[in-house]
Amino acid sequence: MRVAPGGGEATVLVNQVDGYPLRFTNGVDVDQVTGKVYFTDSSMNYQRSQHEMVTRTGDSTGRLMSYDPRTSDVTLLQAGMTYPNGVALSADRTHLVVASTGPCKLLRHWIKGVNAGTSEPFADLPGYPDNVRPDTKGGYWVALHREKNELPFGPDSHRLAVRVGNDGNIVEEMRGPKKVRPTEIMERSNGKIYLGSVELPYVGVVKRK
Repeated sequence: MRVAPGGGEATVLVNQVDGYPLRFTNGVDVDQVTGKVYFTDSSMNYQRSQHEMVTRTGDSTGRLMSYDPRTSDVTLLQAGMTYPNGVALSADRTHLVVASTGPCKLLRHWIKGVNAGTSEPFADLPGYPDNVRPDTKGGYWVALHREKNELPFGPDSHRLAVRVGNDGNIVEEMRGPKKVRPTEIMERSNGKIYLGSVELPYVGVVKRK
């Protein structure tokens, strides 16, 4: 959907791809040069309210797609994905980085160059990723809903997010209380990092020292 800068009723842009309805539309990023929209549909079998089933069943019906606002064309970039979630366009606009929640990984899907149309592993993560956003250094911030094998007892601290360099290596992590489970993280040029969660009624703001 698209919402005008001043708000108002949203306009539906896409509700099906190749004859199959969007059931669990999830991550989105926009190419600020072309206006092209990249987005994921996490599952063709389950809806947002059934998100835990996507992980439990190992569902691999997720899709990565693009929408061109100039032509209204929708292109299926990749099918058969395991819980594709957040998506981010690289700084050089040659590839997309996609969070694969169940496997706790990041994937790289090439959209330009000799590898265009192919995907490859990009990073292994210490937890279940949600949204992915560019940092200010050519890498990415990844919100982690929770860590792998996280226990309810023990120290009240877990990874909230990690920053991944453009080579796929983790270069920074952010920790906080276990009750905080981010679904969104974004770094701005003012040095502030914003954290959001579908489980909390506020946005957290972290300022670098």
